[in-house]
Amino acid sequence: MAVTDEAIEKIKGMIVSGALRPGDRLPKESELAAELGLSRNSLREAVRALSLIRILDVRQGDGTYVTSLDPQLLLEALSFVVDFHRDDTVLEFLAVRRILEPAATAMATPRISEGELNALEDQLAALGPSPSVEQLVACDLEFHRGIVQSSGNSVLCSLLDGLSGPTTRARVWRGLTQEDAVERTLREHRAILGALRDRDAEAARAWATVHIASVEQWLRSTL
Repeated sequence: MAVTDEAIEKIKGMIVSGALRPGDRLPKESELAAELGLSRNSLREAVRALSLIRILDVRQGDGTYVTSLDPQLLLEALSFVVDFHRDDTVLEFLAVRRILEPAATAMATPRISEGELNALEDQLAALGPSPSVEQLVACDLEFHRGIVQSSGNSVLCSLLDGLSGPTTRARVWRGLTQEDAVERTLREHRAILGALRDRDAEAARAWATVHIASVEQWLRSTL
């Protein structure tokens, strides 16, 4: 094992075991290196790597701290990595969304408040009957994010947020090339919203599946 990997594993072990907890400040570099039997250089590299994936927070002049380890924070790294996807994997990302997002929509059905439903309604109304593709895609992201946040599952919310990047380009492309894509998307959004208002979890799940599958089916036919 490379010395930096060893250093990462040892710091990880301290966090997993509870020796270091969220918000704790790490000991001074010289003390921690001696405690873990590491060189200061390898420890420094490990800290840098763990800060990139939001495990540690290096505060200039104040020291290094364990972050909150909140799922949303930790999964930020996912969206960064996902942005490097190849175009031929977009269908795979859409397939994952088709599994997760309908489930999140069903989970949100009994939880979402009237105020949140009204906010979704206002989003759709603000678009008008003939929005631009860019406006529609931006609304689509916010519409689904608002629903998923109401599922009460922060991990699911963060995962889907991270997966939205590679599929955005596909949705813009679809809106620019497929006849009636804008109108169909608006109809599907209203159907999802209607099912949420009726507190019909299975209908909400079904419409969310149809919504994502239609993009997936169109993209599959063009590749």
